[in-house]
Amino acid sequence: MKIRVILEASSEGGYTVYVPSLPGCISEGDSEQEALNNIKEAIELYLEPVEDESYLTEESLIREIAI
Repeated sequence: MKIRVILEASSEGGYTVYVPSLPGCISEGDSEQEALNNIKEAIELYLEPVEDESYLTEESLIREIAI
């Protein structure tokens, strides 16, 4: 899977990187490579299935889809 990320130099030094298609998925690093490595981990965590299903109601339907 390929995901587009935006890498920006930070005014305080280092880099900030975010994923437009995944709201709130953001990371940073002291170098471009560190920022990219960190956002890869952030994306994996963002896309990780939620184990806690306490928010489901009796009427909730669970389905799995491929993207």
